[in-house]
Amino acid sequence: MPSPGQLSVAASSFGGMTEQGARWTADRVLALAPDAASRAAGSELGAAGPWSAAGRSGAGVVWGLCEGSGGTPYRTAVDVADASALAFTCSCPSAGFPCEHALGLLLRWAEGEEGVPRAEAPEWAQQWITDRRTRAERDRAADARGSADPGAARRRAERRAERVTAGAEELEQRLADLLRGGLAAAGQAGYGLWEETAARMVDAQAQGLAARVRELGALPDTGPGRPVRLLEECALLHLLAHAWLRRDRLPEGLAATVRSRVGLPASADGPPVRDHWLVLAQYDTPDSRLTTRRIWLYGTGSGRTALLLSYGAAGRAPELALPAGLALDAELSAYPGGGQPRAALGERFAPPAPTTVRPPGITTARALARYGEALCDDPWLESVPVTLDRVIPAPDEVGNGGGWQLADEDAALPLSPAALSRPGLWRLVALSGGAPVRVFGECGHQGFTPLAAWPEGPGEAVPLC
Repeated sequence: MPSPGQLSVAASSFGGMTEQGARWTADRVLALAPDAASRAAGSELGAAGPWSAAGRSGAGVVWGLCEGSGGTPYRTAVDVADASALAFTCSCPSAGFPCEHALGLLLRWAEGEEGVPRAEAPEWAQQWITDRRTRAERDRAADARGSADPGAARRRAERRAERVTAGAEELEQRLADLLRGGLAAAGQAGYGLWEETAARMVDAQAQGLAARVRELGALPDTGPGRPVRLLEECALLHLLAHAWLRRDRLPEGLAATVRSRVGLPASADGPPVRDHWLVLAQYDTPDSRLTTRRIWLYGTGSGRTALLLSYGAAGRAPELALPAGLALDAELSAYPGGGQPRAALGERFAPPAPTTVRPPGITTARALARYGEALCDDPWLESVPVTLDRVIPAPDEVGNGGGWQLADEDAALPLSPAALSRPGLWRLVALSGGAPVRVFGECGHQGFTPLAAWPEGPGEAVPLC
């Protein structure tokens, strides 16, 4: 069976849609949609009309045939047996994952026995589920073999560190040559200069350095602020390369941050912290090679804000999915690095459930101070997570035309360029209606990017991303 679309997401993130767990609501199913068009199409396919031969088996697979524009119906199946991973496949040509057929099938299944009755899986669905679980078992065995020889892992890490060091030394020389020749020459050389340098960093297995070099090439070619911005970014890149070459002289927390920034892998080695975690925001950042999903959590007991990262191949949604507005009883383990918010999700003790609990907020002035303090631990930090209390979105009358800001009694924070290009800005304005709101987002050198908001009175979180 053709299966161009396969995806894994954490099923337990949505209340454990398994034979033993609680069923999803329609809202939680549609929260998986990659975009508004898929959400709308999936809603329409949740009706019984286009489906035939739909069923579910005790082995944890749900399947169905859905009428399409051609003469052959699309074959759609979902693996719902594993409480830690949900997977889809569909023979349709959709580029979105999950496609509208998978969403529609899940909506049918969420209705219970009337929507999708129990039956014996057809051969094509059984073959897919068997192949998938065989691959998963093989991958787990390979991971176990890879971790069985710590000596070999240490030697691999040492060889990579040597290559990164060679790359950092080459980068230092290239930056010196660039500044010696003048920044104007860099503009005349075009993007090829940066892409070739980035390729050299990839060869050195320093993906973090390569990414920052590519960001230099992505700066606007013209404009009054370009030379200053280019100089600033070159200085930060020099600082990172210099810090790597002298990492043995740094405090351990800062050294761990440097290792992470140059692109070396790390494991979450902090002690597990169990808490009632509020899901503040979830959003994806795609590029030509990878889709990165960021999920922000807030611990109601620990008062800690943590970041979960999940990755998917280009064109595919990442594994973990937690929509804003849920609360999760779980353990998190921190990654190494001074002031790093990243954590790994550990054991989950109950299915996530909707909540109206909100994180505490701070003033705009305190948010700016918090970002400044965080730069001491990580000079390359783009932003910090903060929740602003009682702010009002308003046009920036004194700034550039078309700008917006969040204002309170102390000061005002301009919104970032990324925020101005998102439809979430208008949801925020509509939610406020001129009244104060509580807003969670990322505060950095480019401004504030709102990701979720709560009205002044009672109400659940409103996603803005």
